[in-house]
Amino acid sequence: MVLEIFLPMTAGDSECCYANNSILQRRVIEKSKPLLEESVKNMLKNIGIFPKCLRVADLGCSSGGNTLLCMSNVIDTVDNLCKQNKFEPLEFQVYLNDLPDNDFNNVFKSIPSFLEKYGNKCYVAGVAGSFYQRLFPSNTLNFVHSSYSLHWLSQVPKGLDYCNKKSILISQSSPPQVVEAYSNQFNKDFSSFLCFRSQEVMSGGHMVLVYVGRSNPDPRSYDSCCLMDLLTNSLLHLAAQGKIKEDEIDSFNIPSYAPYEEEIKKIIQMEGSFSLEKLETFESDMTAIDKPFEDIAKLVVKTIRAVTEVMLASHFGNSIIHHLFDIYENHVTQYLSMGNTIKFFNICLCLRKK
Repeated sequence: MVLEIFLPMTAGDSECCYANNSILQRRVIEKSKPLLEESVKNMLKNIGIFPKCLRVADLGCSSGGNTLLCMSNVIDTVDNLCKQNKFEPLEFQVYLNDLPDNDFNNVFKSIPSFLEKYGNKCYVAGVAGSFYQRLFPSNTLNFVHSSYSLHWLSQVPKGLDYCNKKSILISQSSPPQVVEAYSNQFNKDFSSFLCFRSQEVMSGGHMVLVYVGRSNPDPRSYDSCCLMDLLTNSLLHLAAQGKIKEDEIDSFNIPSYAPYEEEIKKIIQMEGSFSLEKLETFESDMTAIDKPFEDIAKLVVKTIRAVTEVMLASHFGNSIIHHLFDIYENHVTQYLSMGNTIKFFNICLCLRKK
Protein backbone atom coordinates (compact mmCIF):
# COMPACT_ATOMS: atom_id res chain seq x y z
CA MET A 1 0.00 0.00 0.00
CA VAL A 2 1.35 3.42 -0.93
CA LEU A 3 0.45 6.34 1.29
CA GLU A 4 -1.46 8.78 -0.88
CA ILE A 5 -0.92 11.80 1.36
CA PHE A 6 1.79 12.80 3.78
CA LEU A 7 1.01 13.86 7.33
CA PRO A 8 4.12 15.51 8.74
CA MET A 9 3.91 17.19 12.11
CA THR A 10 5.05 20.82 12.24
CA ALA A 11 8.84 20.61 12.06
CA GLY A 12 11.65 22.67 13.58
CA ASP A 13 11.95 24.16 17.05
CA SER A 14 9.56 27.10 16.79
CA GLU A 15 6.89 27.97 19.33
CA CYS A 16 4.30 26.06 17.28
CA CYS A 17 6.35 22.99 16.31
CA TYR A 18 5.41 19.47 17.33
CA ALA A 19 8.62 18.97 19.34
CA ASN A 20 7.57 21.76 21.71
CA ASN A 21 3.88 20.88 21.82
CA SER A 22 3.59 17.17 22.58
CA ILE A 23 2.89 17.19 26.31
CA LEU A 24 -0.32 15.19 25.81
CA GLN A 25 1.58 12.50 23.89
CA ARG A 26 4.24 12.33 26.62
CA ARG A 27 1.63 11.86 29.33
CA VAL A 28 0.12 9.00 27.35
CA ILE A 29 3.55 7.35 26.97
CA GLU A 30 4.12 7.65 30.71
CA LYS A 31 0.66 6.29 31.49
CA SER A 32 1.14 3.27 29.22
CA LYS A 33 4.68 2.54 30.49
CA PRO A 34 3.62 -0.25 32.93
CA LEU A 35 1.98 -2.22 30.11
CA LEU A 36 5.05 -1.75 27.91
CA GLU A 37 7.31 -3.04 30.69
CA GLU A 38 5.01 -5.99 31.33
CA SER A 39 4.96 -6.84 27.63
CA VAL A 40 8.76 -6.75 27.35
CA LYS A 41 9.16 -8.98 30.42
CA ASN A 42 6.60 -11.51 29.15
CA MET A 43 8.26 -11.61 25.74
CA LEU A 44 11.71 -12.33 27.20
CA LYS A 45 10.32 -14.84 29.68
CA ASN A 46 8.80 -16.87 26.85
CA ILE A 47 11.84 -16.64 24.56
CA GLY A 48 13.81 -19.04 26.76
CA ILE A 49 17.29 -18.12 25.51
CA PHE A 50 17.89 -14.38 25.30
CA PRO A 51 19.14 -13.14 21.93
CA LYS A 52 22.48 -11.37 21.94
CA CYS A 53 20.90 -8.41 20.17
CA LEU A 54 17.32 -7.27 20.67
CA ARG A 55 15.81 -5.51 17.66
CA VAL A 56 13.12 -2.99 18.53
CA ALA A 57 11.20 -0.50 16.38
CA ASP A 58 9.20 2.60 17.21
CA LEU A 59 6.70 3.28 14.43
CA GLY A 60 5.56 6.88 14.06
CA CYS A 61 8.45 8.20 16.15
CA SER A 62 7.93 11.85 15.12
CA SER A 63 10.49 14.23 16.66
CA GLY A 64 11.24 15.96 19.92
CA GLY A 65 11.65 14.84 23.51
CA ASN A 66 9.23 11.92 23.22
CA THR A 67 10.99 10.24 20.29
CA LEU A 68 13.47 8.14 22.25
CA LEU A 69 11.49 7.93 25.50
CA CYS A 70 9.75 4.64 24.69
CA MET A 71 12.97 3.05 23.46
CA SER A 72 14.64 4.11 26.72
CA ASN A 73 11.84 2.41 28.63
CA VAL A 74 12.35 -0.81 26.65
CA ILE A 75 16.12 -0.81 27.12
CA ASP A 76 15.89 -0.02 30.86
CA THR A 77 13.37 -2.84 31.35
CA VAL A 78 15.62 -5.36 29.59
CA ASP A 79 18.73 -4.17 31.45
CA ASN A 80 17.00 -4.54 34.82
CA LEU A 81 15.81 -8.01 33.89
CA CYS A 82 19.32 -9.06 32.86
CA LYS A 83 20.74 -7.77 36.15
CA GLN A 84 18.09 -9.58 38.19
CA ASN A 85 18.84 -12.86 36.43
CA LYS A 86 22.62 -12.24 36.26
CA PHE A 87 22.62 -12.41 32.45
CA GLU A 88 25.11 -10.70 30.20
CA PRO A 89 23.84 -7.29 28.99
CA LEU A 90 22.21 -7.35 25.58
CA GLU A 91 22.90 -5.17 22.59
CA PHE A 92 20.05 -3.23 21.01
CA GLN A 93 19.28 -2.32 17.43
CA VAL A 94 16.75 0.52 17.60
CA TYR A 95 14.79 1.55 14.51
CA LEU A 96 13.01 4.91 14.48
CA ASN A 97 10.35 5.04 11.79
CA ASP A 98 8.20 7.81 10.42
CA LEU A 99 7.12 9.25 7.08
CA PRO A 100 9.84 10.67 4.80
CA ASP A 101 8.75 14.26 5.53
CA ASN A 102 9.26 13.76 9.27
CA ASP A 103 11.79 16.07 10.93
CA PHE A 104 14.55 13.44 11.06
CA ASN A 105 17.19 16.15 11.41
CA ASN A 106 15.75 16.93 14.84
CA VAL A 107 15.63 13.21 15.65
CA PHE A 108 19.24 12.55 14.70
CA LYS A 109 20.48 15.51 16.73
CA SER A 110 19.04 13.89 19.87
CA ILE A 111 20.75 10.53 19.32
CA PRO A 112 24.25 11.41 20.70
CA SER A 113 22.86 12.28 24.15
CA PHE A 114 20.76 9.10 24.04
CA LEU A 115 23.84 7.00 23.26
CA GLU A 116 25.79 8.63 26.09
CA LYS A 117 23.45 6.88 28.51
CA TYR A 118 23.66 3.46 26.89
CA GLY A 119 27.26 3.36 25.71
CA ASN A 120 28.27 1.10 22.86
CA LYS A 121 25.49 -1.46 23.34
CA CYS A 122 22.84 0.49 21.44
CA TYR A 123 22.71 1.24 17.71
CA VAL A 124 20.09 3.57 16.26
CA ALA A 125 18.85 3.83 12.68
CA GLY A 126 16.15 5.92 11.01
CA VAL A 127 13.66 4.18 8.73
CA ALA A 128 11.64 6.49 6.49
CA GLY A 129 8.37 5.13 5.14
CA SER A 130 4.73 4.42 5.89
CA PHE A 131 3.96 1.68 8.40
CA TYR A 132 1.09 0.74 6.08
CA GLN A 133 3.69 -0.99 3.92
CA ARG A 134 6.71 -3.27 4.49
CA LEU A 135 9.58 -1.59 6.34
CA PHE A 136 11.88 -4.39 7.55
CA PRO A 137 13.22 -7.78 6.37
CA SER A 138 11.28 -10.89 7.30
CA ASN A 139 11.46 -12.18 10.90
CA THR A 140 13.90 -9.55 12.13
CA LEU A 141 12.05 -7.63 14.87
CA ASN A 142 11.61 -8.70 18.48
CA PHE A 143 9.52 -5.80 19.70
CA VAL A 144 7.43 -3.07 18.07
CA HIS A 145 6.00 0.03 19.72
CA SER A 146 3.70 2.73 18.36
CA SER A 147 2.00 5.49 20.31
CA TYR A 148 -0.54 8.03 19.03
CA SER A 149 0.15 7.20 15.39
CA LEU A 150 -2.25 4.50 14.22
CA HIS A 151 -5.32 6.72 14.36
CA TRP A 152 -3.79 8.46 11.29
CA LEU A 153 -5.11 6.79 8.15
CA SER A 154 -3.11 6.07 5.01
CA GLN A 155 -5.37 8.41 3.05
CA VAL A 156 -8.57 10.41 3.22
CA PRO A 157 -11.33 7.82 2.69
CA LYS A 158 -12.58 7.76 -0.87
CA GLY A 159 -16.06 8.96 -1.76
CA LEU A 160 -16.19 11.93 0.63
CA ASP A 161 -16.24 14.62 -2.07
CA TYR A 162 -18.42 17.41 -0.66
CA CYS A 163 -20.73 14.99 1.22
CA ASN A 164 -19.31 15.81 4.68
CA LYS A 165 -20.49 19.41 4.57
CA LYS A 166 -19.38 21.80 7.31
CA SER A 167 -17.27 19.05 8.90
CA ILE A 168 -13.59 18.20 8.57
CA LEU A 169 -13.81 14.85 10.34
CA ILE A 170 -16.61 12.59 11.55
CA SER A 171 -19.03 14.74 13.52
CA GLN A 172 -22.61 14.45 14.77
CA SER A 173 -23.82 15.99 11.49
CA SER A 174 -21.89 13.55 9.26
CA PRO A 175 -24.14 11.35 7.08
CA PRO A 176 -23.90 7.53 7.35
CA GLN A 177 -21.79 7.15 4.19
CA VAL A 178 -19.08 9.34 5.73
CA VAL A 179 -19.00 7.25 8.90
CA GLU A 180 -18.88 4.06 6.84
CA ALA A 181 -16.07 5.39 4.63
CA TYR A 182 -13.89 6.28 7.62
CA SER A 183 -14.61 2.98 9.37
CA ASN A 184 -13.80 0.97 6.23
CA GLN A 185 -10.55 2.86 5.70
CA PHE A 186 -9.45 2.19 9.28
CA ASN A 187 -10.33 -1.50 8.90
CA LYS A 188 -8.29 -1.72 5.71
CA ASP A 189 -5.33 0.19 7.14
CA PHE A 190 -5.08 -1.63 10.46
CA SER A 191 -5.46 -5.01 8.74
CA SER A 192 -2.58 -4.05 6.44
CA PHE A 193 -0.51 -2.88 9.39
CA LEU A 194 -0.95 -6.22 11.14
CA CYS A 195 -0.24 -8.19 7.97
CA PHE A 196 3.04 -6.39 7.27
CA ARG A 197 4.19 -6.55 10.89
CA SER A 198 3.43 -10.27 10.97
CA GLN A 199 6.04 -10.72 8.24
CA GLU A 200 8.62 -8.61 10.07
CA VAL A 201 8.16 -9.67 13.71
CA MET A 202 9.65 -12.96 14.89
CA SER A 203 7.39 -15.64 16.31
CA GLY A 204 6.78 -14.79 19.97
CA GLY A 205 7.66 -11.14 19.40
CA HIS A 206 5.46 -8.48 20.96
CA MET A 207 3.86 -5.20 19.94
CA VAL A 208 2.52 -2.46 22.19
CA LEU A 209 0.18 -0.08 20.37
CA VAL A 210 -1.42 3.00 21.90
CA TYR A 211 -4.37 4.65 20.17
CA VAL A 212 -6.47 7.73 20.38
CA GLY A 213 -9.76 5.86 20.62
CA ARG A 214 -13.32 6.38 21.71
CA SER A 215 -15.38 5.00 24.58
CA ASN A 216 -18.69 4.86 22.69
CA PRO A 217 -19.55 2.46 19.83
CA ASP A 218 -20.99 5.35 17.78
CA PRO A 219 -18.17 6.98 15.73
CA ARG A 220 -20.07 10.26 15.86
CA SER A 221 -19.59 10.38 19.62
CA TYR A 222 -15.77 10.50 19.49
CA ASP A 223 -14.85 11.72 22.97
CA SER A 224 -12.72 14.71 21.96
CA CYS A 225 -14.49 15.55 18.69
CA CYS A 226 -15.31 18.94 20.21
CA LEU A 227 -11.79 20.05 19.24
CA MET A 228 -12.36 19.29 15.57
CA ASP A 229 -15.83 20.83 15.72
CA LEU A 230 -14.32 24.02 17.13
CA LEU A 231 -11.66 23.97 14.40
CA THR A 232 -14.41 23.58 11.81
CA ASN A 233 -16.25 26.55 13.33
CA SER A 234 -13.04 28.57 13.10
CA LEU A 235 -12.77 27.76 9.38
CA LEU A 236 -16.42 28.70 8.88
CA HIS A 237 -15.67 31.98 10.66
CA LEU A 238 -12.96 32.66 8.07
CA ALA A 239 -15.41 31.77 5.30
CA ALA A 240 -17.91 34.28 6.69
CA GLN A 241 -15.14 36.90 6.54
CA GLY A 242 -14.47 36.00 2.91
CA LYS A 243 -10.96 34.74 3.67
CA ILE A 244 -11.71 31.27 2.28
CA LYS A 245 -14.63 29.66 0.44
CA GLU A 246 -17.11 27.41 2.20
CA ASP A 247 -16.79 24.73 -0.48
CA GLU A 248 -13.06 24.58 0.37
CA ILE A 249 -14.11 23.49 3.84
CA ASP A 250 -16.58 20.95 2.44
CA SER A 251 -13.80 19.38 0.35
CA PHE A 252 -11.34 19.12 3.26
CA ASN A 253 -11.32 16.00 5.47
CA ILE A 254 -8.71 15.02 8.03
CA PRO A 255 -7.52 11.39 7.59
CA SER A 256 -7.92 10.34 11.19
CA TYR A 257 -10.16 7.79 12.90
CA ALA A 258 -10.57 7.05 16.61
CA PRO A 259 -11.54 3.36 16.88
CA TYR A 260 -13.73 1.62 19.45
CA GLU A 261 -12.03 -1.25 21.27
CA GLU A 262 -14.41 -3.86 19.84
CA GLU A 263 -13.47 -2.73 16.32
CA ILE A 264 -9.81 -3.29 17.12
CA LYS A 265 -10.44 -6.72 18.64
CA LYS A 266 -12.44 -7.83 15.60
CA ILE A 267 -9.73 -6.77 13.14
CA ILE A 268 -7.02 -8.53 15.17
CA GLN A 269 -9.08 -11.71 15.24
CA MET A 270 -9.91 -11.55 11.53
CA GLU A 271 -6.30 -10.90 10.45
CA GLY A 272 -5.13 -13.75 12.67
CA SER A 273 -1.37 -13.22 12.94
CA PHE A 274 -1.31 -11.84 16.49
CA SER A 275 -2.98 -12.78 19.74
CA LEU A 276 -4.29 -10.00 21.96
CA GLU A 277 -2.52 -10.46 25.28
CA LYS A 278 -3.96 -7.41 27.03
CA LEU A 279 -6.07 -4.33 26.38
CA GLU A 280 -6.31 -1.37 28.72
CA THR A 281 -8.10 1.96 28.43
CA PHE A 282 -7.52 5.26 30.20
CA GLU A 283 -8.43 8.92 29.81
CA SER A 284 -6.16 11.91 29.38
CA ASP A 285 -7.72 15.16 30.57
CA MET A 286 -6.08 18.21 29.00
CA THR A 287 -7.92 20.46 31.43
CA ALA A 288 -6.62 18.69 34.55
CA ILE A 289 -3.85 21.20 35.19
CA ASP A 290 -3.83 24.01 37.73
CA LYS A 291 -3.91 26.90 35.29
CA PRO A 292 -6.48 29.46 34.12
CA PHE A 293 -8.59 28.23 31.23
CA GLU A 294 -7.01 30.87 28.96
CA ASP A 295 -3.62 29.17 29.47
CA ILE A 296 -5.16 25.73 29.00
CA ALA A 297 -6.71 26.94 25.76
CA LYS A 298 -3.30 28.06 24.49
CA LEU A 299 -1.87 24.62 25.31
CA VAL A 300 -4.74 22.84 23.57
CA VAL A 301 -4.50 25.02 20.46
CA LYS A 302 -0.73 24.56 20.16
CA THR A 303 -1.17 20.79 20.50
CA ILE A 304 -3.78 20.65 17.73
CA ARG A 305 -1.90 23.12 15.56
CA ALA A 306 1.27 21.01 15.70
CA VAL A 307 -0.53 18.03 14.14
CA THR A 308 -2.84 19.82 11.68
CA GLU A 309 -1.01 22.92 10.45
CA VAL A 310 0.75 21.26 7.50
CA MET A 311 -2.50 19.71 6.23
CA LEU A 312 -4.44 22.94 6.65
CA ALA A 313 -1.77 25.06 4.96
CA SER A 314 -1.53 22.70 1.97
CA HIS A 315 -5.30 22.93 1.42
CA PHE A 316 -6.18 26.52 2.40
CA GLY A 317 -2.81 28.24 1.98
CA ASN A 318 -0.28 29.54 4.49
CA SER A 319 -1.73 33.04 4.60
CA ILE A 320 -4.73 32.11 6.77
CA ILE A 321 -2.98 29.89 9.33
CA HIS A 322 -2.12 32.42 12.05
CA HIS A 323 -5.54 34.09 11.83
CA LEU A 324 -7.25 30.69 11.87
CA PHE A 325 -5.57 29.60 15.08
CA ASP A 326 -6.21 32.96 16.76
CA ILE A 327 -9.92 32.41 16.09
CA TYR A 328 -9.57 28.79 17.23
CA GLU A 329 -7.99 29.90 20.52
CA ASN A 330 -10.95 32.22 21.16
CA HIS A 331 -13.39 29.38 20.49
CA VAL A 332 -11.52 26.95 22.77
CA THR A 333 -11.27 29.57 25.52
CA GLN A 334 -15.00 30.20 25.35
CA TYR A 335 -15.70 26.45 25.36
CA LEU A 336 -13.60 25.95 28.50
CA SER A 337 -15.05 29.01 30.23
CA MET A 338 -18.44 27.28 30.12
CA GLY A 339 -17.12 24.50 32.37
CA ASN A 340 -16.40 21.98 29.62
CA THR A 341 -13.47 19.56 29.72
CA ILE A 342 -11.34 18.12 26.93
CA LYS A 343 -10.59 14.45 27.38
CA PHE A 344 -8.92 11.91 25.15
CA PHE A 345 -9.87 8.26 25.46
CA ASN A 346 -6.84 6.03 24.98
CA ILE A 347 -6.63 2.35 24.07
CA CYS A 348 -3.43 0.44 24.82
CA LEU A 349 -2.85 -3.02 23.30
CA CYS A 350 -0.29 -5.73 23.91
CA LEU A 351 -0.07 -8.20 21.00
CA ARG A 352 2.03 -11.37 20.61
CA LYS A 353 3.06 -12.79 17.26
CA LYS A 354 1.72 -16.34 16.97
